[in-house]
Amino acid sequence: MVLTVVSTLVFPVSLGQIGILCMLVGLAIAQTEVTRQIERQRRMLSQGPHITVTSVWLLPAALLVPPQLVAALGVIIYVYLAFRSWNGTRPGEAHRVAANATTMILSGFGAALAGHLADGHSVTTVVAGALGYFLVNTALTGLGLYLGDPAKATAESCLGTMDDNLLELATLCVGGLLVMVLSHEPLLSVLVILPLYVLQRSMLIKRLEELATTDQKTQLLNATTWQDGAQREISRAERENGSFGALMIDLDHFKRINDTFGHLAGDDVLKAVAAVVKQETRAHDLVGRFGGEEFVALLPSTSKEDAIVTAERIRQRISELVIPTQTNEGEAVSIENRTASIGVAAFPLDGTSIEEVMAAADAAVYAAKNSGRNRVVGSVTPPTRELAAVA
Repeated sequence: MVLTVVSTLVFPVSLGQIGILCMLVGLAIAQTEVTRQIERQRRMLSQGPHITVTSVWLLPAALLVPPQLVAALGVIIYVYLAFRSWNGTRPGEAHRVAANATTMILSGFGAALAGHLADGHSVTTVVAGALGYFLVNTALTGLGLYLGDPAKATAESCLGTMDDNLLELATLCVGGLLVMVLSHEPLLSVLVILPLYVLQRSMLIKRLEELATTDQKTQLLNATTWQDGAQREISRAERENGSFGALMIDLDHFKRINDTFGHLAGDDVLKAVAAVVKQETRAHDLVGRFGGEEFVALLPSTSKEDAIVTAERIRQRISELVIPTQTNEGEAVSIENRTASIGVAAFPLDGTSIEEVMAAADAAVYAAKNSGRNRVVGSVTPPTRELAAVA
């Protein structure tokens, strides 16, 4: 607010700059109407920072008009988004819209300052402005999300995923091109609406695909997607005369966590264990949540012995976890000394289908529990399969 008032007193406004503002407002409104349903769905399905395309309009404004007009554009865009794309603001959400608008306006000021300091060729100015916008926006958004819930804040939840940041950079690239178009052929600026529509639509489709294949509590593969991937791995292993290891991971006495601390605390335990399993396996391994407190991992081109080594690392890491959470009453607690029983099987030693292999791993889990829990047990390979494997 103070910056806007000061800039109004310091920077004069020309009729041409007002014309650019009006053109950007018109483009932003048109693009909002074209993508209204897509934006609404993207916002509903968003987890963590929600990336809009407002930088496409604010970056050109930052480099072509005075700061007070940048602020005016930010306010207009966010008010219009709130009531058209987001169906108005629910009680208690008005401050979020105001905070987001403020963040974008300050990011625009950062772009204007960076562009002014570059003070060189137009390309240098655009690149500097885009970088200034990105850095200020990332810092302010990350700080706001961290202060909103410091206890559960992570680098990814505050700064966004790689895809989130690539989307923001992509919109800034479009905004940079729009700067050049507005400077030389303003009427061609309407062509930017179609690429933005395709960009937002592709991001929505990607998000829907993630929801269809991912377990939302743990962000691992869901059971159906894991099963499909495992069937493909069976086919590959058969063609190449290969092998793979399979782990069945069952948390010990998980029901006690839900009964003692509540289901939300139990969810935090599941997330922490899922993170451990993901960290201790390779990027191309298939890791999923099988249901309840059970996790599965398929390790391509891995012997049974190596799979047991991986399982032992996972078991040890789980036993070392200290998970901060809270009870249903809001009392802060730390859950630790959790254990897991892990069964290990392998293809083709323990079965020629994924059902047979996982049945062998499941039987090994029961053997682990019956022998005291908190241990890794390899399946007992039938002698006939051992002979077939040797042959």
